Amino acid sequence: MEKTDVIILGCGAAGMAAALAAHEAGAKVALIERFDRIGGTAAISGGVIWVADNPRQRAAGMSDSREEALAYFKSLDHGDLIDDTLEAFVDRGPEALEFLENLGALSVSLLDGYPDYYLDRPGAKPEGGRALDHDLFALGELGEWAGRITAIEEMKPMMLRETPLGGGTGVVEPEEMQRRVANNERGFGQAMVARLLKACLDRGIEPMLGVETRELIRDGGRIMGIKASKDGKVFELHANQGVIIATGGFEWDKDKRQAFLRGPMDAPASPPTARGDGLSLAMANGAKLGNMTQAWWAPTLVTPDMPWPNGEQRAQPVLIERTVPHSVMVNRKGERFCNEAANYSALAGAFHAFDPQTYDYPNLPAWLIFDEDYAERYPIGPRLLGQPVPEWVMRADTLEELASQLGLEPEALEATVERFNGFAHAGSDPDFQRGTSAYDHFYGDRSREGTAVTLGPIARAPFYAVEIRMGLLGTNGGPRTDGAARMLGHDGAPIAGLYGAGNAIACPTGGIYAGAGGTLGPALTFGYIAGRSAAQANT
Repeated sequence: MEKTDVIILGCGAAGMAAALAAHEAGAKVALIERFDRIGGTAAISGGVIWVADNPRQRAAGMSDSREEALAYFKSLDHGDLIDDTLEAFVDRGPEALEFLENLGALSVSLLDGYPDYYLDRPGAKPEGGRALDHDLFALGELGEWAGRITAIEEMKPMMLRETPLGGGTGVVEPEEMQRRVANNERGFGQAMVARLLKACLDRGIEPMLGVETRELIRDGGRIMGIKASKDGKVFELHANQGVIIATGGFEWDKDKRQAFLRGPMDAPASPPTARGDGLSLAMANGAKLGNMTQAWWAPTLVTPDMPWPNGEQRAQPVLIERTVPHSVMVNRKGERFCNEAANYSALAGAFHAFDPQTYDYPNLPAWLIFDEDYAERYPIGPRLLGQPVPEWVMRADTLEELASQLGLEPEALEATVERFNGFAHAGSDPDFQRGTSAYDHFYGDRSREGTAVTLGPIARAPFYAVEIRMGLLGTNGGPRTDGAARMLGHDGAPIAGLYGAGNAIACPTGGIYAGAGGTLGPALTFGYIAGRSAAQANT
C-alpha cells in the first residue's frame, strides 16, 4: 500500500487550498480528482471571494470588524448557523487569504463599490470591500496543465471588475485586449484556479486525475486512507494523518437532490461533475449532516446551443438580464411575482413559493419578457451586444402573439406590462420596490439616474421572451464539521482522520449568501483550515 500524510479528494478551489495549507505545514500530500479536469465549479465562476475585514480592505483604510460580520450573519439567521463554524470562517478568513496571497496562489483586488446583499441588516457594507476580484493570469505559466482546467477553452480575458457584472463598463482598449489574447491572460474563476494550480505544481503537488475513490479505509474509529481505482485498476492509498473531502456539491445527482433540496431545481449552473461523491463517502462513515435543504440558488437560463462536452444541459445564472431596464419577469399567469433585481440566492424563495390550493409551484415556469430597446442595449445569456438575438429566444411583433407562444393569457400579460410601464415612467415600483436598494442598482444600467437604472418600459416591438429556470451555483449542505474542519459523526464527536471543505460540507454560513463570493470565501477558508488541521493531527 502506498502512503502519504494527507489525502485531498477534489481538485477545486477548496481542495487546492487544503493541499497548499497541508504542504506548508510540513505534510506530504496527495491531491486526488475523479475527473480529467481541474477546478470544478470554481473554474467557471466569477471567482469573487467574500471575506470580512480582509487584507485588501485594511490596506484601503476601509472599516470592518469581526463584530460587524457576525452581527450581519446573525441578523439573517433562521436557525441554521452554528457558532463554532461561523466564527471560524469570520476569524480565519483574512488569515487564509493572506496565506494564499503570500504563496502566490491568489492575487486579488477590491471590487469597488460592490455592496453586501442585505443592506438593511446590521453590519452590512453598502460601500463594499468584502468582495474581492482576481488579477489576470497568463496561462502559459502552466504549460500543458492549462488544458486541464474546466472549460478553459472559453476565453475570459477580462477581470470581473472591468465587466458590467463587476461594476465596470465592459470595454477594454483594443490594443490591450489584443495583448491579453496574445498572452493568453485570463480573469474570473479561471485566474483563481490557474494560480492555485500553479502554486501546487511549484511545490511538487501534481494532481492525480481520473481517480475514483470507492471507499474510505477505516481502522477502528479512524479514517486511514482510501480505496480507489484508475483505468480499471484498484489500489489503496494510506494517509498517516487524514483525508480531506472537498469534492463539491451533489446537484447533479438526481436522487440526492430529490431527497434533500427544499424545492424544484432542474437547471444547475455548475459543471456536471458535482455528483455528491464526497457526500456518499461521508454518509457511509457515519457523518452528521446539516443544511441539506439549502443551496447557492440562482435563476438560470438554459443555453441549448452550448451543452457541456458530455452532452448534459448547460445553464448560466441570470443576473444582468433581469435587472436592466426594459425587462420584466412573469409567471405562468402572466403576472409579476418578485423584485426582478433582488439578489439571486434569496430570489429562489419566490420560485419555491407553493400554492396549497393547486398543489403546485405557480412561479415555475417563469419568463423574462423584454423589448427591442433591451435587445439593442443589453446582453442575453452568451449573446453579446451587436450579435443577433439567438434563435432559441422567442419573439413576436405584439405582446398578444408572444403570450400565445408562451401559453399565457394575452390579456394578463398585456395588463402586467401596462402596469409595469406605468411604474417605469413614474420611477417607482410600489408592487415590489424594484430599484430602491443599492444592490438593485449594481447590476442595472448605471449610465442612467435613480431608479431608471433598472426600471424602463417594455414598449418597442418586437417583443422577446426566454424561460427562466430554477437553478443554483452549487449545493451547500453536507457533513457537519467543527471549526477545525473536522467532520462530525452522528454523536457530534469528530470522526478521527476525516476533514471537509467547500460545497462538500455544511457551509459555515448556513444558507446565507452574504454577498458576491459568498461561496468561495468559506470554501477557501475551510480548505486552508482543513489542510492545517490534518497536517497537525496526531497519528
